[in-house]
Amino acid sequence: MSVGEMLAATVPMVRTLNLEFVETGPEKVVVALPDQGEFHNHVGGPHAGAMFTLAESASGAVVLAAFGDQLSRAVPLAVNAEIAYRKLAMGPVTATATLGRPASEVVAQLDAGERPEFPVTIEIRRADGAITGEMTVVWTLRPNG
Repeated sequence: MSVGEMLAATVPMVRTLNLEFVETGPEKVVVALPDQGEFHNHVGGPHAGAMFTLAESASGAVVLAAFGDQLSRAVPLAVNAEIAYRKLAMGPVTATATLGRPASEVVAQLDAGERPEFPVTIEIRRADGAITGEMTVVWTLRPNG
């Protein structure tokens, strides 16, 4: 099962927004939000909440892609998130999430008995390539037990 299929199966908001996982790798993930009238705001573009969910979902996908092999001993959890809306978003948008630290460093902290925290940065873009939003989500791997 791919990361996108796993998220669609376990996270209802992914299905609700019809998010499309375009690229899923351990360092970068691209997720698309189709243009859907039921998720528009007052000016006809994607609602801020839909864009937040798009970006947060992309961040979660890159965490799963990077640390899926650690799930037997730790659970990934979002610690905090900050988003900035830069330009008007209209039509379909994509979120590109990038792991902010090498996965090996995070796993080394987990191996040392620590609870690592690490950032994931996300850019939200319109079809013309303009950046409409930027988000950072800080994640942790909470050891089981």
